[in-house]
Amino acid sequence: MHGPRRSHRILASFLAAILGTTGLLAFQSQPQSLSTELLDGLDRISGDSMRGHLSFIASDQLEGRDTPSRGLDIAAEYIAAQFRRAGLEPAGDDGYFQTAMFASSELDAASFHFLLRSGSKEIQVAANQLNFVFRQNWTMEPTKATKIVFGNTAALDAMPPGQVDGKVVLMEEPKVNAADQAQVAAANDFVRKLQAMKPALIVYISRSTPTATGGGPASLIDPENRQQGNFDRSIAQNPVLTVYSPDAISLYDALEFGLDSATVSVEARAVERPVPLRNVVGILRGTDPALADSYVMLTAHYDHVGVRGNGPDRIFNGANDDGSGTVSVIEIASALATLKEKPKRSLVFMTVFGEEKGMLGSRYYGRHPIFPFEKTIADINLEQIGRTDSTEGPQVNNASITGFDFSDIGQIFQSAGQLTGITVYKHERNSDAYFSRSDNIALAALGIPAHSLSVAFDYPDYHRAGDQWEKIDYSNMARVDRMVALGLLMIANNPDAPKWNEANPRTAPYVKSWKDSHSTSPQ
Repeated sequence: MHGPRRSHRILASFLAAILGTTGLLAFQSQPQSLSTELLDGLDRISGDSMRGHLSFIASDQLEGRDTPSRGLDIAAEYIAAQFRRAGLEPAGDDGYFQTAMFASSELDAASFHFLLRSGSKEIQVAANQLNFVFRQNWTMEPTKATKIVFGNTAALDAMPPGQVDGKVVLMEEPKVNAADQAQVAAANDFVRKLQAMKPALIVYISRSTPTATGGGPASLIDPENRQQGNFDRSIAQNPVLTVYSPDAISLYDALEFGLDSATVSVEARAVERPVPLRNVVGILRGTDPALADSYVMLTAHYDHVGVRGNGPDRIFNGANDDGSGTVSVIEIASALATLKEKPKRSLVFMTVFGEEKGMLGSRYYGRHPIFPFEKTIADINLEQIGRTDSTEGPQVNNASITGFDFSDIGQIFQSAGQLTGITVYKHERNSDAYFSRSDNIALAALGIPAHSLSVAFDYPDYHRAGDQWEKIDYSNMARVDRMVALGLLMIANNPDAPKWNEANPRTAPYVKSWKDSHSTSPQ
């Protein structure tokens, strides 16, 4: 990190050259004078401030910010409060909130019906005696069942045609040692072979202590896009239920292997309720009459995966993924809002919901843009920028741009990094591969040059309960955020907008979208 002001002033002439030029990467041969205001603004980006924000957003009280959840709603209110404190103009349909009305669907346990029958004996199994993933209304009339032994491939091969196809398969719950790779591979091969035989249902009979979840967590429904949501896909081709019932064990033990002497019937119905989900959006208006109605976006997702598992710590706090990006958006917005000389283009700061559920918030914004996408010239999406303990080694003073050479933006931020002591680079393996794996892709699909910036693609606690706020490298995050703030200003103050790299064949769909949106709306 550079010293507070003196060492920043050493860079003043170079910063002035970049921010005052008409070319994104050009340098003036004669440095212009620059007040200390911009440098002071960058210095306001504080690691201590972000520690304070993140210790709340990633606290246990917010319970992992699942979509939807009470913790997610509290986080949205907190982000809006920080935008309000910074003096950003609210840009949503309800103050700082852009509200999307989704629906939540969960199993109606009261009407659930699972009946296992053999001869005169029948067992009614309640939802709280089962583990299964409930996706949609499901009815299965009484269907013949066949009993097999898990892992006995020879017995499976010996079964006559039709012994499994369209029937219910009953077997004991598999016990596989996850540390034994050969055992895991054999089990996977057996399951794939069984599934290829097209059973109507696989029922595991468990002899262990019940850990039933019923139909699992509620499923989100996007009313505008039902056919694409998880809920309305067909239940898995070979649905699987695990039964925890002493009566079911007794009936199962009395069956002979391979005989169709039992039947299973199922009826599962859904209960739906409306769920409001919110993107949080604020704007710092530009000042140039010709450029103020064009927009540069800084985004991050503020959700995580909630509460999971059965261990002593079940809260997945998501401090780095993506609490780090969320508090960085807050901090950069707060710092740039203090500048007396505002940027020429408008800066949009947005945190989105539901990235972990399929980039729901950013895709919703793509269908309902607050700012015309033909006037939105760039998006920088911040994703996992707080942890430096990467599985690839320490990542101090480093940042990577996904799709680095898909547009001008990689080079712009590389130049900003050179001026602030941050190495911005293309990760040879992950840069292109991760381009479509975060919220930037929803805007790129509209033709907007949009990329994600990360410090560590993978780290020890990724999507685990250990991703907590104490493990963030706040000093490094502040240095990276100063570089991000400078890169935003370099784009916002330049009359030339970033462009897709048409020479790169991977950009073809994004170039087409850009050309389609600009065919009647010149830049």
